[in-house]
Amino acid sequence: MHSHSHGESDNYTCIGPLSSILTHFRYLTTLRSSSRTAEYHSIVIFRLSAPSDASLLVYAMESTCPHLGADMSHADIEESGLDVVAVCPWHRYDFNLKTGQSETGLKACTFDVQIRPSGDERQQSYVWIENPGAGTWEIVEIRPVSEEFADPPDLSKLTINEAKSDLTGPTTLTSDHNQEPNSLLEFAILVLNTADPEQKVEKTRQAVAAFRTGKIKSVGRNTTLRPPDVPPRHDLRLVAPGKVTKRGKAGSVKSRIAILHALANIEQWAIDLAWDMIARFGNTRFGTEVLPNQFFLDWIKVAEDEAKHFSLLRRRLEELGSFYGAHTIHAGLWASARQTAQSLSARLCIIHLVHEARGLDVNPTTIAKFRAAGDFESVKTLEIIHHDEITHVTAGHRWFTFVCEKEGVDPVQTFRAQVKAHFAGALKGPFNEEDRRKAGMTPDFYEDLRGELNSSAIDDDSVGREGNVEINYESPEKR
Repeated sequence: MHSHSHGESDNYTCIGPLSSILTHFRYLTTLRSSSRTAEYHSIVIFRLSAPSDASLLVYAMESTCPHLGADMSHADIEESGLDVVAVCPWHRYDFNLKTGQSETGLKACTFDVQIRPSGDERQQSYVWIENPGAGTWEIVEIRPVSEEFADPPDLSKLTINEAKSDLTGPTTLTSDHNQEPNSLLEFAILVLNTADPEQKVEKTRQAVAAFRTGKIKSVGRNTTLRPPDVPPRHDLRLVAPGKVTKRGKAGSVKSRIAILHALANIEQWAIDLAWDMIARFGNTRFGTEVLPNQFFLDWIKVAEDEAKHFSLLRRRLEELGSFYGAHTIHAGLWASARQTAQSLSARLCIIHLVHEARGLDVNPTTIAKFRAAGDFESVKTLEIIHHDEITHVTAGHRWFTFVCEKEGVDPVQTFRAQVKAHFAGALKGPFNEEDRRKAGMTPDFYEDLRGELNSSAIDDDSVGREGNVEINYESPEKR
């Protein structure tokens, strides 16, 4: 890593102040081309020395192994003579962190990292990373890889965020089929068939850890197993969306509990939706080309986030004297999943770029209501969720534009056509344009757009006002 003056930035992108990469030793960074908005690149940043060291060592490498696409964020770091190498967790291929060269003859993409002074009175240093392609790039996301790489380790966070369970003991793909999953798609189907929410969270963590560390190395694109039409639910009272517990405006503890319970229900379905993306569409092909491993890495990260969100909400409900299952729940969100079960493009549009993007619009209002009520612990939870959801909409945009590129169609026009075909009613504002834009959703995608799906095409119990599938993303004051 070299020192560099602040002005020489033609081929580099600033990822933030140096202090932003000092809490952990590894960060996953996603960049998007400013001019080619369908072009994304995921990079792992490795910080190998303590912040107090005079010679700070920071490296950047592509996030997937060039051999078979393993996740390099969990690579072992080893010394090899005078060099430092990242060792792939799947097949132990080693790659020089500076040059990308491997003794196997393969080469990984590496990117120069520079620490530059701010050049102003703040006297702050900033981290710049070499661009992965021509033109200017913007940072879509930078997040610690996991609490496993915290500096120093925070053991209390491991209980919320990390998948520390091993794969000992029997797991089931269905309730009557005892078999340990040997592929990611089989694990996805296992999670989808798990009715108990706490077991669903635990198996999600097991699956993510197994795929990242190489305990399972196969995606399983050729599996003959199929995901369930509707994931089962355990010991929960399922009702039509219009008959769920009224939530109020968050002014009382009772109201806040009802809102948090409704959000926990959404998060439980969101865990299933991430795994259904993998299980239902993982064998998608474009001619002879299969989905890249980055697709699966992105969606297991989404599943892991949704499991974290559910756990945070469940814990907060218990802190407020309630529990998950105390109120009725609905399956409105899954109605849209069934409506889009035959098309990867439609699924990405409706679930992630319509429903989940709607969450970006209303979450700030919900957070403001909880803050006004003085419930700052819930605010912390909701802010974590909102930050993560921006990256989930980004994942939807990334893979929707990927599909459009492979199919040779325009993303904006295709999105609008998919909404008209698979959604009932208008896309309602006001829109959170700032956070939507962070996720790649410019106003030309969603402004003045109405779905033309006949509400009779959806199960009547899942239909809300104007024929919209009612998923309870409406802001509290509208309830």
